[in-house]
Amino acid sequence: MRMESEDIQRDNVAKIAALFPNCVTEAQGEDGHLKKAINFELLKQMLSDSVIDGDEAYEFTWVGKKASIVEANRPIRKTLRPVKEDSVNWDTTENLYIEGDNLEVLKLLQESYLGKVKMIYIDPPYNTGHDFVYPDSFIMDNEDYNEGTGYFDEEGNVNYSRENSESSGKYHSDWCSMIYPRLLLARNLLSDDGVIFISIDDNELANLKKICEEIFGEENFIANIVWKHTQQSKNDELFFSRQYNHTLVYATNKNNVARFYFERTEEDNKNYSNPDNDPKGAWRAGDVRSPNYRRTLCFDIVAPNGNIIKAPANGWRWSEESVKEKISTGEIKFKDDYSGIIRKIYLCDQPGRTPENLWEGNRFGTTRQAASMIKDLFDGIQVFDTPKPIELIKSMIQLLPDNNSLVLDFFSGSATTAHAVMDMNAHDNGQRKFIMVQVAEPCAENSAAYKAGYKNICEIGKERIRRAAKKIHEDNPDATFDDGFRVLKLDDTNMKDVYYAAGDYTQEMLPGMESNVKSDRTDLDLFFGCLIDWGLPLSLPYTSETIDDCMVHTYNDGDLIACFDENVPESVIKTIAKRQPLRAVFRDSSFASSPEKINVGEIFKSLAPDTRVKVI
Repeated sequence: MRMESEDIQRDNVAKIAALFPNCVTEAQGEDGHLKKAINFELLKQMLSDSVIDGDEAYEFTWVGKKASIVEANRPIRKTLRPVKEDSVNWDTTENLYIEGDNLEVLKLLQESYLGKVKMIYIDPPYNTGHDFVYPDSFIMDNEDYNEGTGYFDEEGNVNYSRENSESSGKYHSDWCSMIYPRLLLARNLLSDDGVIFISIDDNELANLKKICEEIFGEENFIANIVWKHTQQSKNDELFFSRQYNHTLVYATNKNNVARFYFERTEEDNKNYSNPDNDPKGAWRAGDVRSPNYRRTLCFDIVAPNGNIIKAPANGWRWSEESVKEKISTGEIKFKDDYSGIIRKIYLCDQPGRTPENLWEGNRFGTTRQAASMIKDLFDGIQVFDTPKPIELIKSMIQLLPDNNSLVLDFFSGSATTAHAVMDMNAHDNGQRKFIMVQVAEPCAENSAAYKAGYKNICEIGKERIRRAAKKIHEDNPDATFDDGFRVLKLDDTNMKDVYYAAGDYTQEMLPGMESNVKSDRTDLDLFFGCLIDWGLPLSLPYTSETIDDCMVHTYNDGDLIACFDENVPESVIKTIAKRQPLRAVFRDSSFASSPEKINVGEIFKSLAPDTRVKVI
C-alpha cells in the first residue's frame, strides 16, 4: 500500500498527458529518479490562441504564491491515529473531531471525502497583526526557518503567539500563502452542489475574494454576507466603530445549488391577508411597476367600468399581452374604485423567504451572546474569547435543503459548528454529520482556560461538544440526534523508513528490522491508516472478532477486512476470503515465508476473485 497522501501533482500531469501527450517529458526529481513532467513551453505553443503574450496580464499574485500551490500538491507521509478514550459513542457516531494542522489533514482526507462535503464553514485567523498565523514551513525562507525569526521558540517548538506585524514585508503574503493551499484542497472535498462560507474582516477581504475567484471561479460567487456582530459602539476606534464582519459564500458550481430560502416566520407572514376569500389562500399586493424604464411597457389599461389607468413612469412590469392574461387568471386584480391594479402574491407560492445579505445581531447572534453562551456551558469560565454564535452557523446550515448533509469546519476553534449541527438535528430530526479539524494551539498560561485545566484549543473544542450535547438533550428531552464524535490525531506515518526506501538498507541491517511497522502502533492505528490509504470514510461502523486466535477487523460489513497478526494460519485466510470482502489487508509479517504470501493470492483467486488484496 502507498501509505501516503494522494500525489495531486502527479494526477494533474496525467490529466494534461491525456489531452496533450506530446507535452509530457521526463525530469529528474528531488530523489534523483526520473519522473513525468510537463514541457510548459510546448504546452504554451499548443494553446497559443489562448495565451496572452507579453508581460501585461490581469492576475493576482504575491511572494510565495507558487510555493503555496506546490505545497498543496505535495504528498505527505502521515496518518490519523484513533483516540478512543477522548471520543464519545465511538462505535456508533458518524461525526469526526480531528486534531492536527489542517493543511496536512485536508491532504489525508482528499480520497476519503472527495466530493462528499455539502457545506464548509471556516473562520480562519484574521490578519490583524496580532492573531495566530499558521507557521507553514513553505512560506518561510531558509533564514527564517533555520534561525527562527519568530516562527519557533528557543526549543524549536512552534510559536503560536507570533505577531504578523504590518511592518513585516510579508504581512499580506504570509496570510495569502496560508489560506491559498487550504482552499485549493477544500474545494476538492465539496460536492457538485456544495457551498463554502468563509468569515473574514476588512484586513484580508479583498485578497480573500481574489483567491476565491481563482479557486472557485468568479462565476460561482454567491454572496458577501455582512454580519453585524456587535450592538455596542466602540468609542476607542479612530474613525468608524466597526460593527460587522464579512462572510464570503462560494459554490463549487452555482448552477447546481438549490435556491436559498429561510423558513417563513409569523413576522414574514403578517402582511398577507385574504380580503376577497381567494381559494388560493392568503395573499398580499405586489409591485406592478417595471424596475427599469422600457418604452414598450408604457401603455394604458382599460378597467371594466371604462376607467383609463395610466402606466407608471417606468411602465408596467409586463407586456400588454401578459397583463391581459394575468387579469384573466386573477393574478392581477383591479382596485375597488378601479383607480389602479394590484398584483397578487400568494403565500402558498412562497417556499420561504429569500435571505438578505445583511444579517443583524438580534436574529443571527452577536459575539457577546456567543461568549456568554460558552461561558454558561463551562460553568462560568470564559474558556474562549471570540466564538461565533450558533445562530449564525445554524442560519447557514438552514439554507441547505438536505438535512442529511456533511458539514466540515477546518478552523473549528471552540467547535461552534459542531454545536450548531447537533442543535439543528435535534430540532428537525436531521441526520447531518460534522468533521471538525483544529490544530492543538496551546492556551496561554495566564488564561482562564489554562487555569481551568485546558491546555490547548482542542481540549476546549471536544469538551464543548460534550457539554453542548448534554444541554441540547436537557432542552429537548424527546429529540434524538448523533451526540458523539470519533477523535483522530494527526501523526507521522505508521511505517518505518524501510517501508518506503528498502533499497537504502543493507543485508547486515535487516536482522533489526523484522517489522516495517513502528513499535508503538496498534491494530487500530494500522486499520485507520488503511482506510485513509484506500479512500474509505472514517466514520462508518466496524467490528473486531477472534478467529483461530487471530484478531480480524471488519469495516462496514465487508468494505474492508484486515488482520495484522503475525503468522496468520491458512484457516483464517480462507475464512476471510469466503466472506468476499471488497478489500483485504494483511501485514508483511503475517506470513512466515514468500510461498505463504503467494498462497494467499491463490486462495483469494479461488474463493473471492473480486477482492482487492494488499499487504503493508
